Amino acid sequence: MTVPVVVTGLGVVAPNGLGTSDFWNATLAGKSAIGPLTRFDASGYPATLAGEISGFAADEHLPSRLLPQTDRVTRLSLVAADWALADAGVAPADLPAFDMGVITASSAGGFEFSQGELKNLWSKGSQYVSAYQSFAWFYAVNTGQISIRNGMKGPSGVVVTDQAGGLDAVAHARRQIRKGTGLVVAGAVDANLCSWGWVGLHTSGRLSTGTEPTTAYLPFDDRAAGHVAGEGGALLVMERADAARERGARVYGEIAGYAATFDGRDDRDGRSLRKAVELALADAGLRPGDVDVVFADAAADPGLDRAEAEALTGVFGPHGVPVTAPKTMTGRLYSGAASLDLAAAFLALAEGQIPPTAHVEPADRYGLDLVTSQPRAAELRTALVLARGHGGFNSAMVVRSAA
Repeated sequence: MTVPVVVTGLGVVAPNGLGTSDFWNATLAGKSAIGPLTRFDASGYPATLAGEISGFAADEHLPSRLLPQTDRVTRLSLVAADWALADAGVAPADLPAFDMGVITASSAGGFEFSQGELKNLWSKGSQYVSAYQSFAWFYAVNTGQISIRNGMKGPSGVVVTDQAGGLDAVAHARRQIRKGTGLVVAGAVDANLCSWGWVGLHTSGRLSTGTEPTTAYLPFDDRAAGHVAGEGGALLVMERADAARERGARVYGEIAGYAATFDGRDDRDGRSLRKAVELALADAGLRPGDVDVVFADAAADPGLDRAEAEALTGVFGPHGVPVTAPKTMTGRLYSGAASLDLAAAFLALAEGQIPPTAHVEPADRYGLDLVTSQPRAAELRTALVLARGHGGFNSAMVVRSAA
């Protein structure tokens, strides 16, 4: 018998809200955090807008001894993990160390850490650390720091599938729980808003060069011309459903179905994405008519938007299911984007509110029932979350409410 796996805690660090409540209130209100990049001087780059997290002071949340050992993304991840565990009512010290794991995702590597090491090399003559070593270090650092901080010695790992990683990490965590691990912290937080990272993000050719925050990132809109990058994401506490019930935990919902496919070079073909959707529904034991809302990948690239729309209309029919893309308020958070959408999906199911897609005027040719301008009240039991990673990665995850 398949073991149901549920989510009992959410830890959110997003450009438009630190903490689950602030993020959700801002999202329902259509509050956008996209604006001019301020973490460094980006005036010489083609893209100058970003979804930045403001008001985050790491020294208010973490011991001072950790600050010299970590960069921004690790600090954000540690705090998100702390908030997720607190939200779940879990005290890691009270649980068996080898019964807890951490599985996260990364989109690119330790740009900020590596940049700092190179600066040290140039300015102080410090011991040489290669970019390769820095990237390899980063792939493990978030998982390792969260594990060490909380005494979690069970299964751990880092998934690297670009912007699909947030879903893939949660799926891998579900597999580990089904194998017997009691609790896993999973998801992703990403932060590439440093000068070296900014150069790396430009290589995709998919960053928006718009300078007006309200029109720079417009998926499924005839004005679409690329996405705005952002930082942040979400971490989730996952457990067996029976264990969560036994300890009286509040349950957000179940990770009911998942599938991943690969496009190869032709990622503007929606057939593989459609296959991922169909396989995820089959994994959940559901039909298309059972899905109440879709959280779209929303690339804001005309070819990619067309491919995603064709996948959705192929499965659900034209205007067959409400679709939303709240990431238009935060920018695309790379590996953190999909896990933040998962958090939003669980909150939407709990409150019966589909969050809006800000600023977008949907083009009729896509055939989507895109929720815009205002939240839409609806009876919601099941949501589909989509994520696509640069290079051909497609992931689809079905989540069900606890009710």
